[in-house]
Amino acid sequence: MTQTCPTTTRLYEDGGVVAEGFGAADVPRLLEEHPKGVVWLDLFDPDLPDLEAIAADFGLHPLAVEDAVHDHQRPKIDRYPGHLFMNVYAVHVTTGANPEVHKAEISSFITDRALITVRKSESDLSAVLRRWDEDSDLAREGGVAFLVYGLLDVVVDGQFAAARTLDEAMDDAEDAILEEGGAPRPVRLYGFALRKAIAALRRPVAPMADLIATVLRAETGLVDERLAPYYRDIDDHARRATETIDSARERINGLLEADLNEQSNQLNDVTRKLAAWAAIIAVPTALTGFFGQNVPYWGYEHVSGFVASTALIVLSAGGLYAYLKRRGWL
Repeated sequence: MTQTCPTTTRLYEDGGVVAEGFGAADVPRLLEEHPKGVVWLDLFDPDLPDLEAIAADFGLHPLAVEDAVHDHQRPKIDRYPGHLFMNVYAVHVTTGANPEVHKAEISSFITDRALITVRKSESDLSAVLRRWDEDSDLAREGGVAFLVYGLLDVVVDGQFAAARTLDEAMDDAEDAILEEGGAPRPVRLYGFALRKAIAALRRPVAPMADLIATVLRAETGLVDERLAPYYRDIDDHARRATETIDSARERINGLLEADLNEQSNQLNDVTRKLAAWAAIIAVPTALTGFFGQNVPYWGYEHVSGFVASTALIVLSAGGLYAYLKRRGWL
């Protein structure tokens, strides 16, 4: 089999790495030479011919191969004759002025003696490799199931860390969003960006609990009693990540709704004050209009008439001001 895409390879036996950096064409031979060995083959952004080149050797189903080539598959695990197909997303977030979720899609073919990963974008595999190298005893007995465990453990831990990061970013923005009179526009836009990031993070994280539950089922034939507790630990982390995201989503929605209510209250207060001042201005307007009639009236062409009209204006407007002030309209 000939590969044109970048590949990374490792052969594990008795809990340790016995070979690495070999070509994909050498995999069948090495598995034959090491009957107890399992192989990890990583393909970076392969095209269809790249995957078809290894499909025959590992018995990969054409539909699974097609899913591995096309981007933006949902997180899932499908069972095919002779292998499993899994699709997950490694994520991390950047907060700053505009929170963003960065996703790296990883598809996997899981056979009895091989874990074949297909990365469709740049992602750091060092954490996965460290996880595989940390527990040689578990690796010795776990085989391919251990490699899948290490991959899922790193992916779910990254998802949980991303959820915590967004939740902590919300703590910093909460006081500013709940500011009296409504949040400033930049803070409000930051809140909307947080809500968008939380929604984007939930899409790859929410299905993980069901995915892991499917892996744990006996009919998959992947996880034995020795590894089952480790997979249940991943399941717990996946559920906690989903709960953190759901809680954060409800929280940011509540904060933005409270901010909207505060803006509405502020607008009502301004409208009430404008109406009150309009009423105060209307009183002297009415009185001066009355005294401006071209007919004789009490005090006409006398200083006393001017004084009386002025006093009526001041007393009426002042009395209305005091009344509205007492009612809290001003």
